[in-house]
Amino acid sequence: ARARSLVGLKGYVTNIPSCLMGAGEVVSSYHELWHVEQSFRMSKHDLRARPVFHHTRDAIEAHLTVVMAALAVARHIQETTGISIKRIIRTLKPLQDVTINLNGHKITAQPQITPTAASILKSLQSPGH
Repeated sequence: ARARSLVGLKGYVTNIPSCLMGAGEVVSSYHELWHVEQSFRMSKHDLRARPVFHHTRDAIEAHLTVVMAALAVARHIQETTGISIKRIIRTLKPLQDVTINLNGHKITAQPQITPTAASILKSLQSPGH
């Protein structure tokens, strides 16, 4: 009978004291978790992440810090350009300078930048970014 009366109700559990975050804010924060989940899907697929095994707490924390920083940067680039990180990587990855040192003379060959790559780079150089 009790279980039947609770059908359709949803509960949220948090370890954050109610004086710091009200019930409405807890529910709202929960509903925003899809952004985090999307970022992790993006990281594994688009960034071609692979399993890495660490054995010490410091190594694990360092690895997670790097991963979270990479996700934050990728997310910022995605939001700034309006282009998926997959497309950004596919567009910018081929752009590499090559410097050849020949008898003391440095020769630098710069990549040919496509209009799409130029647009991405320009949007990232705009003020405030």
